[in-house]
Amino acid sequence: MTIERMITALAGLFIMISLLLAYYASPYWLFFTGFVGLNLFQSSFTEFCPAAMLFKAMGYKYASEMV
Repeated sequence: MTIERMITALAGLFIMISLLLAYYASPYWLFFTGFVGLNLFQSSFTEFCPAAMLFKAMGYKYASEMV
């Protein structure tokens, strides 16, 4: 699995978990959902993503490196 796909999977997982927590625990968890969305948005422009750095350090590769 490539880093790009892992990032989208992780972001989707975080969003679903925070929506469940907002529904069952506290609506303040929606701030976390907003943070995930904002981080995805800014990383599309700046190419800075902490999750990508973590996955890279774990040895995963970008799709462009697999060619």
